[in-house]
Amino acid sequence: MAESQQSLQNHARIIPAYHFFVLGAFTLNLVVSFINLFNAPSFSTVTGVLTAAALITLAVFARVFALKAQDRVIRLEMRLRMRELLPSALQPRIQEFTADQLVAMRFACDAELPDLAAKVLADNVQDKKTIKGMIKDWQGDFLRV
Repeated sequence: MAESQQSLQNHARIIPAYHFFVLGAFTLNLVVSFINLFNAPSFSTVTGVLTAAALITLAVFARVFALKAQDRVIRLEMRLRMRELLPSALQPRIQEFTADQLVAMRFACDAELPDLAAKVLADNVQDKKTIKGMIKDWQGDFLRV
């Protein structure tokens, strides 16, 4: 993604080489493997289907694991940021934020974060998209996986 402006509408990260080429090639391989299995059932074609399915599973989990690790770093970063920015009345409540809430609030600027955090807690807002939609001064996250 170009490092110009980021917003709620364009912040999702799509990596064409991964999302289209790698996953597309693995999916095509799985389809062809199933066709081969149905046309000529054998141990070899069964292992071809299993290998194709394993490759897709590997690709998906590689992405999921990277995103989970990133979310853990974001959670830590946001807790540290909140310790600096939240008023003393909200400080003891930092641990109440879920990982999803913290991940969503990371786009808020420092000036906006205290009010946003208070509103998220007061209204028990859980949905990441809703929280992201509440952000007025969007700060891009260009270091994402």
